[in-house]
Amino acid sequence: MTAGVPEDPRSPAVLFDVDGTLVDSNYLHVHAWHRAFKELSVPVQTWRIHRCIGMDGQKLLETLAAEADEDTRAELKDLHTRYYAETTPLLSPLPGGREILDRIDALGLQVVLATSAPEDELATLRKVLDREDVISTVTSSKDVETAKPEPDIVEIALARADVTADRAVFVGDAVWDAKASVAAGVTCIGVLSGGVSRGELEAAGAAVVFDDVLDLGTHLGDSPIQHLLALR
Repeated sequence: MTAGVPEDPRSPAVLFDVDGTLVDSNYLHVHAWHRAFKELSVPVQTWRIHRCIGMDGQKLLETLAAEADEDTRAELKDLHTRYYAETTPLLSPLPGGREILDRIDALGLQVVLATSAPEDELATLRKVLDREDVISTVTSSKDVETAKPEPDIVEIALARADVTADRAVFVGDAVWDAKASVAAGVTCIGVLSGGVSRGELEAAGAAVVFDDVLDLGTHLGDSPIQHLLALR
């Protein structure tokens, strides 16, 4: 290395949320939470659960079960885990979910899974994706005390990829993804595959919104990922 000249930085990174972005899992989470609330007689309407999917689990419970004590919330969380696990055979990649990872890797960019899913759920999601050979690094719920919409999980993903915020883009399906990435200074690309509207994603800070990652892959040149290619 020439004196005074820094080493070449790591390749720019595309950070991906997984649930609802790469894997069709959001409504399985809704169903699992609904069963848990029903079993413990905590009245929560299903549409309210859906609007909290992608939020940190503790924040979700504080929002939806504000009157419940800590023991009840802990039991709700355990029940959700059990009921979600029962439905994992129904999991499948969303359209373009595997292909977008291959494409990003082939373009010389890092593929980062920036999720706050628990380790057991993440292991299942990674098996569904079946793309271990292209994934650069991963985060999970064990990495932070509070996940999205706080920026911590995005910041940890940046650190593990060894890139600054201006050398990364985040792809996610939830309002909480957009809020977390914007708070971390990372440009957010929204996708509609999690069931959140275009207007809500844009209002939360998404720079651009696509139907799903298949649509994103078809229009990479019209997305913030094009800017990353110029930084390689």
